[in-house]
Amino acid sequence: MACQSASSSGKHSSNSTATNWTFKQNKLFENALAIYDKDTPDRWHNVASVVGGKSPEEVKRHYEILLEDLNSIEAGQVPFPNYISSRPNNREILGGGKPILGNSDNA
Repeated sequence: MACQSASSSGKHSSNSTATNWTFKQNKLFENALAIYDKDTPDRWHNVASVVGGKSPEEVKRHYEILLEDLNSIEAGQVPFPNYISSRPNNREILGGGKPILGNSDNA
């Protein structure tokens, strides 16, 4: 399953440099950012080498989009998700009093 490098708002989807990123590529990207900081010479070339299948320009743009999204979140421009407002009681958590694991004979 591919992850879109653009934000879910579609803000970046019209940008021709936005490409699909897999979950694995995003994880490799995150790890590479931790290794190659802003002071690393040829940072984007190094990050692209770790990620694989992406050019230095693509990884740099992916980083810029990430920063834009973080800034939007910090500025309160991204709404919180609607979580379930009621908290289940212990009986609901434990399966309504029915055994969750194992054989019902053991309950």
